[in-house]
Amino acid sequence: MSQLTAWDRICIARSQNRPKSKDLLPKIFDEIIELSGDRCFGDDAALIGAIGRFEGMPVTILAQSKGRDLQENLACNFGMMNPEGYRKAMRLAKQAEKFRRPIITIIDTAGAFPGKGAEERGQAEAIASSLKMFATLQTPVIAIVLSEGGSGGALALSVADRIYMMENAVYSILSCEGFASILWKDETRAKEAAELMECTAMDLAKKGIIDGIIMEPEGGFDHHSDEVYGQIRSIIRRELATLTKIRVKNLVQQRYEKFRAMGNI
Repeated sequence: MSQLTAWDRICIARSQNRPKSKDLLPKIFDEIIELSGDRCFGDDAALIGAIGRFEGMPVTILAQSKGRDLQENLACNFGMMNPEGYRKAMRLAKQAEKFRRPIITIIDTAGAFPGKGAEERGQAEAIASSLKMFATLQTPVIAIVLSEGGSGGALALSVADRIYMMENAVYSILSCEGFASILWKDETRAKEAAELMECTAMDLAKKGIIDGIIMEPEGGFDHHSDEVYGQIRSIIRRELATLTKIRVKNLVQQRYEKFRAMGNI
């Protein structure tokens, strides 16, 4: 495991060259059928909601989506979901529960969109409802933090039975710039804040918040990405084999205990 600083890993996680959810999904899943809309207001391009197959097993996929360039990022709001995205996620998660499909979530967002329209349409309520629903969802949930996992925008799709992080991903209560701005009133101290926040995969594995780390080649997994995709497939295969054998009542109870234990860390 390379000895990079927290800020180094944040820079790698934010790199435009880093593979995005749209790159990962066809490498992991087959027969992907994308579904749209929250049946309330509209669709949110910041969330890819789909059904597909993982090695023949039907699964539901909820993947936060960033772009590679300005045009793509504008189309998907830089991966920052609106309330419609969280409501779409909940709709498809309940559908997965009904048809007993495991859910795979891919986390990659700096946070939920904080715009005026999002707040008017119930951003906080949508995130809170998502947290509540995933906590009691009666089907296995596996979360993978691909790059950035920021604030409630990420946590809303991270109440999972298993949480894995890419080696150079970060997962935190807010961005390091936001942390520095609140703590010191100086967002230029973001690099210093990154070290204090303990938001890297290694930090969170030590605390028991995540279940494992997906190793990357030196400099990030845009190099030799097929090896990384192989690791991801192996993890999903292993965890699905375990989780699908657990009785639903026990699965929900174990998920509850997992997150209650985080409060004692």
